[in-house]
Amino acid sequence: MKKIEICFTPALYNLYHNTEANVVVIDIMRATTSICAAFAAGADKIIPVGTVEDAKKMKDAGFILAAERDGIVLDFADFGNSPNLFTIERVKGKTIAYSTTNGTQAINMAKDAKHVIIGAFINLAEVVKFLISDNSDVVILCSGWKKKFNIEDTLCAGAMATKLIESGKFSTICDSTYASVDLWNVAKNDVMTYIEKAAHRHRLRGIVSDEIVEYCHTLDVVKVLPICKNEVITDYLA
Repeated sequence: MKKIEICFTPALYNLYHNTEANVVVIDIMRATTSICAAFAAGADKIIPVGTVEDAKKMKDAGFILAAERDGIVLDFADFGNSPNLFTIERVKGKTIAYSTTNGTQAINMAKDAKHVIIGAFINLAEVVKFLISDNSDVVILCSGWKKKFNIEDTLCAGAMATKLIESGKFSTICDSTYASVDLWNVAKNDVMTYIEKAAHRHRLRGIVSDEIVEYCHTLDVVKVLPICKNEVITDYLA
């Protein structure tokens, strides 16, 4: 039986590092949700970019750039990182450079894992299906907020861990996994009410509509499985 561990923040990732494990990176509001939405809209590739300086270089090199810091679109970017911005007209068949406060940093951090999988509520079923079929240990890496714990990523990690354990092929002796599952069980019947406790929900108020926040917390909206390999993200199911 394979094991599940949940890392609450990138600041702790060195304690969970396992090159033989599949790492699922989660950033619910909004990076990993938006990456999934982009591939659902037909994007070809996404290049995760760590720093603002590198994001500017990608823009200067001619790439379409989606980028934000602290929830605000960078002034030289083509657009920001809400999932509704990744429209068919804008991204279909395109390669997009993408840089965010938390999510793209976590993706790059996990680059030497067996697979680096982009996970969100909206593609949770596809992630779980892949993890079960691949049958390797799993580390779920929550992007958090500036290396701190956050609620929304932990809820999604708990939902994912619950499905994996229910499959009968995974188990855990990881306290953070148990805690995430318990948090999910508290919140799952009314996620939007529970998410009002989340600090990032309040940071984004006035920047991001309630409809987008609700979309970010909706299960199984898209059938995509973004995987990052050699620092480029593509849809495994395409």
